Amino acid sequence: MKFSTIALHEAQEPEKGTGAVITPIYQTTTFAQDVPGELKAGYDYSRSGNPTREVLEKVLAKLEGGTHGFAFASGLGAFTTLVMSFLDSGDHIVVGDDAYGGTFRSLDKVFTRYNINSSFVDMTNPEEVRNAITPQTKMVYLETPTNPTLKLADIAAITAIAKEHKLISVVDNTFATPYLQNPLSLGADIVLHSTTKYINGHSDVVGGALVTNNAKYAEAIGFHQNSLGATPDVFAAWLTLRGLKTLSVRMDKHVSNAMAIAKFLEAHDKVEAVIYPGLESHPQHDIANKQMKAPGGMISVRVKGDKAAVNRFFPELKYFILAESLGGVESLLEIPSIMTHAALTQEGRDKLGITDNLIRLSVGIEDIDDLIEDLDRALAAM
Repeated sequence: MKFSTIALHEAQEPEKGTGAVITPIYQTTTFAQDVPGELKAGYDYSRSGNPTREVLEKVLAKLEGGTHGFAFASGLGAFTTLVMSFLDSGDHIVVGDDAYGGTFRSLDKVFTRYNINSSFVDMTNPEEVRNAITPQTKMVYLETPTNPTLKLADIAAITAIAKEHKLISVVDNTFATPYLQNPLSLGADIVLHSTTKYINGHSDVVGGALVTNNAKYAEAIGFHQNSLGATPDVFAAWLTLRGLKTLSVRMDKHVSNAMAIAKFLEAHDKVEAVIYPGLESHPQHDIANKQMKAPGGMISVRVKGDKAAVNRFFPELKYFILAESLGGVESLLEIPSIMTHAALTQEGRDKLGITDNLIRLSVGIEDIDDLIEDLDRALAAM
């Protein structure tokens, strides 16, 4: 089966009892046992396993080219379970310096309390990863593309360094999705997703996932998934599964719209810079071509002007909604310096290029002419 067929048919045969074509919502906390300790179909309690969630996990694993999938109540729930599955007090993790704000906050403010320490490095240069490894390092964790400056890391090169040092390598594949990028095939041990974003795709579910093809790692994740309890409710799992069915067609539209907008913005006289992996001006454009099927639906843009100019820009928008998150069918816009990355210090934001005039666009699937007109009108207001 190819990608779109997997999304629709993997583990999703018509229900045997009624012939229901769509996977049922098993809205139950517990499952009856005829004999104590003997489970009818492997289920006893929905935190430990639920038929609806299991279908979602199987589809996610198959789409990523993995053998084991695990669903969570949020991307950070997946990340927390990941860290607690593999790291102990005194261990060290190498992380991209442009990590998602929630990831940074967890590592910098929470896990340091348990003596789990991190080094944040520029992963556009694999040698910085190598140089950051210490005898205490147990994991290398990268996002590509990153949020919000859309830097790309060479997955094959960095996972090779991790293997050389016998470290677990993990890739946050949220921005690219399994439709555009498959880190496991490039050497990664584990893939993480915030399924809240493109995988669900409709801005109505918060969720996360981990996928691996390593049975030993899967056993550890499964034990901690059940023990920590950061699992999704069954309706959230069902909605995410429904979203997955249209991931490929949505991503094609996200990409085509984003490419058109990136080219429009690059030629606009009120734009200082456009950051989009599909443009030849992107510093890692060659890496995007090497490891991604297409450059995705996220664009970051620096407009000419200061915070006041930005404040004149976004109120004029009709179709781009000022809101955090991304990956939904609707177009969203946010100002990272005062929204998603406000927890960073001013020095930290300056180092990463998260300036006051940086705007992140999550390009939706609306008509491209309407989106370009919307941006053009807002830019004129500056």
